Amino acid sequence: MHLVTILLPITRSDGSPQPRTLFAKLRTELIERFGGVTFFSRAPAEGLWEDEGKVEHDQIVLVEVLVQSLERHYWTELRTRLERDFAQDEILIRASAVERL
Repeated sequence: MHLVTILLPITRSDGSPQPRTLFAKLRTELIERFGGVTFFSRAPAEGLWEDEGKVEHDQIVLVEVLVQSLERHYWTELRTRLERDFAQDEILIRASAVERL
């Protein structure tokens, strides 16, 4: 079993908010495909990174899905689509093996 986490920015590069429809569409897709999803969106996290000596930041929403097996092809295609839809150079999708206790 794996926990897949998607880190999504709540604003675009120009500071304008991401369209709410993008989050709603993703929520629906993940529920239909995997049977559930968790959005951590009440208190956005802050992502920081250095780019050419300047510290950049994003406020992000975490999206988590528990899956039985990794469908790498699906997650790769989803990442590519999210990068386009959210107008980002890179969207991070990560997976961790989990054991249900």
